[in-house]
Amino acid sequence: MDRRSFIAAGAALGTAAALPAPLRAAPSLDDLTIVKRALLLHPGLYRYQSPREFERRFAAFASEWHDHPGQAERFLALSRLTAAVRCGHTQCNPYNQSKAVVASLFDRPTRLPFTFRWIDGQMVVIGDSGAVTGIVRGSVIQQINGVTPATILRTLLPYARADGGNDAKRVALLEMRGDEAIETFDIYQGLLFPPGPDGHRVAWRDPTGQRHEATLPAITLATRKALRSGPRSDSDLWDWTIGADGIAVLTMPTWVTYRGNWNWQAWLTERFATLRDAKGLIIDLSSNEGGTDCGTFILQRLIDRPVRPLRYLNRVTFRETPADLRSALDTWDDSFHTIGHAAVPDAAGHLILPGDEDESVIEPAGPRIPVPVAVLTGPVNSSATFSFARRIKEARAAKLVGSTTGGNMRGINGGAYFFVRLPQSGLEFDLPIKGYYPERPQPDAGVAPDIAVRNSAADIAAGYDRVLDTAQKVLLRG
Repeated sequence: MDRRSFIAAGAALGTAAALPAPLRAAPSLDDLTIVKRALLLHPGLYRYQSPREFERRFAAFASEWHDHPGQAERFLALSRLTAAVRCGHTQCNPYNQSKAVVASLFDRPTRLPFTFRWIDGQMVVIGDSGAVTGIVRGSVIQQINGVTPATILRTLLPYARADGGNDAKRVALLEMRGDEAIETFDIYQGLLFPPGPDGHRVAWRDPTGQRHEATLPAITLATRKALRSGPRSDSDLWDWTIGADGIAVLTMPTWVTYRGNWNWQAWLTERFATLRDAKGLIIDLSSNEGGTDCGTFILQRLIDRPVRPLRYLNRVTFRETPADLRSALDTWDDSFHTIGHAAVPDAAGHLILPGDEDESVIEPAGPRIPVPVAVLTGPVNSSATFSFARRIKEARAAKLVGSTTGGNMRGINGGAYFFVRLPQSGLEFDLPIKGYYPERPQPDAGVAPDIAVRNSAADIAAGYDRVLDTAQKVLLRG
């Protein structure tokens, strides 16, 4: 399993690693002790905060935990604490919660009956979600139950996971695009801004400037899932088209290829072989967070000489997990409990694992893609697709078109994970245990595109994709 396969592994996990039977049963640890001691295993815990800041945050969290014993309140408190680590892979993962928690916290009829994007701080409607709302695409929501969308966004941001100061990723997580079974926005909006007994009171301005108000029905998790867009099996993950202009468009909404036996390498090879007479290739990753490392396979076919990406050293914080904590650390590979045995301290005392986050050298492989390539990027890209965008830009192998990615040039955390299960509250949070640190200082930011462009509310209303059109024009110009 590669370092970005943790989500599927987590969903399929059974019990946590077994411990040797003690002579006497050791007392179980309480939730607060587990949370703190588990977080101290995090390789990026102090990347963006000092030990003193963490202690202050944890003390406030512990006080709230004691004062508010309800599961919803504790879920919110734990979500804020993990989000404060500023790591895109540290979260109360909705897909790794127990069925009881999903039923209690997420399966509520609280969801907004439309999908939307955040554009310049405005909530712009992009579609319907199972109810006839009368809201047309490109409309701007002005109030929901008497609260402005800007207030809702500002309130929800501290719950959103992202790396470092890359708030664009947090905002992207809080969009409602309808491409996830359980949406981040739905979770926190449902808990913090639930509808009234009759539904959501919504005020909006349509693309002509006319104002409207209506009480709209809230929808359920089941309705949201039934209307989910995007591929649902491992054999139809991507789409390939060639337009009348000779430009091929490869749309890749996900790289989660490990849920079945689809031979995605053969699929790509077959299509790349049809490009001889094309004018160019657009790879649309704008809605793709990551998954399998498909990027190396593509990059090898975009280069004609070996390239060496920026090295990111693998850092861990422990030689071996404490025995009394292991029953709370669920995982798919028991060797993670002793991952630090192979580590070597650096000059600062950090434990460095052998090997780099990227290959030392990426060698070209054929057949080479014979046309110019543009890659559409955006803040959703924060794991495998972030790394791909970074390496593409370093190698100058294609043009990046769109918005700055998620992730962070200072490094992300991942590769191996514990799923920390709290026995008293029944909650879970994902804990990455490898941190990737660059060999030389990098900015606290994602990967900037070569050509920055984004769609506006007017573009959405008109059904016009300005980002795609820009990429097509760039390729046709040569």
